[in-house]
Amino acid sequence: MSPVRVALAGSTGSIGTQSLDVLAAEPESFELVAIGATGRNPVVVIEQARTHRPNIVAISDPAVAAPIIDALPGFDVRVGPEAMASLADDADVVVNGVVGFAGLSVTLATLEAGRRLALANKESLIAAGPVVQRARRTPGAELVPVDSEHGAIHQCLRATDNRSRVARLVLTASGGPFRGRSAADLAQVTVAEALAHPTWSMGPKITVDSSTLMNKGLEVIEAHELFGAPAGDAGYGIGFDEIDVVVHPQSIVHSMVEFTDASTIAQLSIPDMRLPIGYALAWPDRITTPFGRIDWSKLGRLDFEAPDHATFPCLGLAYEAGRIGGTAPAWLNAANEVAVDAFLGGRIAWGDISRVIAATLEHHDSAPATDADAIIAADTEARRLAAGILVQFTPPVGAPV
Repeated sequence: MSPVRVALAGSTGSIGTQSLDVLAAEPESFELVAIGATGRNPVVVIEQARTHRPNIVAISDPAVAAPIIDALPGFDVRVGPEAMASLADDADVVVNGVVGFAGLSVTLATLEAGRRLALANKESLIAAGPVVQRARRTPGAELVPVDSEHGAIHQCLRATDNRSRVARLVLTASGGPFRGRSAADLAQVTVAEALAHPTWSMGPKITVDSSTLMNKGLEVIEAHELFGAPAGDAGYGIGFDEIDVVVHPQSIVHSMVEFTDASTIAQLSIPDMRLPIGYALAWPDRITTPFGRIDWSKLGRLDFEAPDHATFPCLGLAYEAGRIGGTAPAWLNAANEVAVDAFLGGRIAWGDISRVIAATLEHHDSAPATDADAIIAADTEARRLAAGILVQFTPPVGAPV
């Protein structure tokens, strides 16, 4: 059997580098044909190209492309905003590890080309759900989630052929670095504290999202799009009332599916993103490298508790936007990206992230998510409003001026 041809969008990020680990561990199963990145970390892009020898290197930012082109003679170096989206034509599977809304073009291009999308970029599905669902119906298109929670649910759902027997999805959350603390305790937390995740190694944006529980809120919307009513024949008829979140600090149980007879099936492993990446790459098979293997004699205890909605209001904001539907999730995602960027830059306090998002959503115009242009317009408008709202907040003490 020929190896699966893999294109990797977002190759220099956390998902990208861990995907390269999986490919290196399974050289007979996969062939890396393309990598893509913004190009703002040229040393890493050049090193990846020279080490892994893909045919194609895509650079989305033309302003930084020249030294990469000069360093990689003999490679097909593609440059421009659509360069990473073009990778779908040359691969069997595209890993979308692009961070944020910028990953939408890769998601749509991959599905519209009838390829398998290994989706780590949850923002594109959350913000543009109705548009992505149409692309998902393209003949040959497959969407396999890469993140640990939805990858776990995807595996658990293989236990039934009867879609009407799925009663509930349960997403687990580590609780992030601030689990158990009150809002008053968190008034003066620093960026460094927010980035100190207790169990996962991730990029700064998603790590801050984990600290606010917005990451879990976005995953609730993603689960609804992947497995719920919007997915049509690919889904299980699940609504937001049948998607629960439970805090599980050990991050061993990655998510669960409850069936109509009250049986619950869970997927467990030591936290290691290479496991869900490998699962998505090999689907419907599995890789043979045991990333995340559990030593059951040393596992100890597994704890579960309800999330603290009062201290972490971002989770409730996500449920609210998901239930509104249309372009509301796009507004939620855009406002969150603006607010998190401001927090990382020292312009607002950690607790202001949810306040910026809530204030932005109050202006939502109820526009429908008719096509990609409508989603982009919603994203642009929400970012404009969120940026204006930011100026109402005072930078935290000690922040750079």
